[in-house]
Amino acid sequence: MLRSWIDHITVTAPSLASGVDYVSRALGVTPQPGGAHPRMGTHNCLLKLGETMFLEVIAVDPQAPPPNRPRWFALDSMTPQQPPRLAMWVARTSDIHIAVRASPPAVGVIEPMRRGELDWLISIPEDGSLPLDGIAPALIQWQAEAHPASRMPDLGCSLLGLHGYHAQAARIGGMLDAIGFEDGFSLAIPEQGRAPCLIADILTPHGPRRLGAET
Repeated sequence: MLRSWIDHITVTAPSLASGVDYVSRALGVTPQPGGAHPRMGTHNCLLKLGETMFLEVIAVDPQAPPPNRPRWFALDSMTPQQPPRLAMWVARTSDIHIAVRASPPAVGVIEPMRRGELDWLISIPEDGSLPLDGIAPALIQWQAEAHPASRMPDLGCSLLGLHGYHAQAARIGGMLDAIGFEDGFSLAIPEQGRAPCLIADILTPHGPRRLGAET
C-alpha cells in the first residue's frame, strides 16, 4: 500500500546566510551546515525536527558552476532583493514511482540526486517551478535505511503543525489522499487578496514559534 509522510520543509533564500538568519530570528535556533548539490548548483543548511523530519534552508551556491538545467525550488527566479521564505515542503513516500503516477497535479520527473554520502530520488518539475505554488509537495524517496535526520544534531525543535493556503486546496487534498499521506497537514483557501502560502508551527527550546507568511 502506498504511504507518504512529511519529510522536510524548505526555506528558499537569495543567499544561505540570509536564509539561516531568517530562521534563526524566527525560531531562536540556528540551522547547521549541510552541504552542496553539484547537479543543481545549490547548497543548504539543516535543522532537525524529529528522527524522520527536518527543515532545510537552500540557496544558489555562488562557488558552483551553473547547472545545465533550471535549479529546483524556483531558485533561478529569486532576486537578491527578495526575502527568504518558507516556500515548499517535501513528502517522503514508500514508492516514488507509484506516487508520481498517482498524483493528480504534475509534480515533475523523478531525478536521482546525491549530496556527499546521501542518495535519494526526488520529483522536480523540468522548469524548476514549485508545484501549485509550493503548497503541493515534492516527493522524495531516500536510498538508505536510516533517515538523514537521525544523524543531525538535536537542537530541541519539532514540528507542531504545517498549514497550506491555496485556492486549489481541494485539489491538493486529493493529491495527498492519492499518495497515501498519513501526517497532519491542514489545507484552507486563503482570504480574498492573500497569496498562497505555507506556515509551520515549530516547538523550540524557547517555546512554540511560527515560520512562514506571518513571521
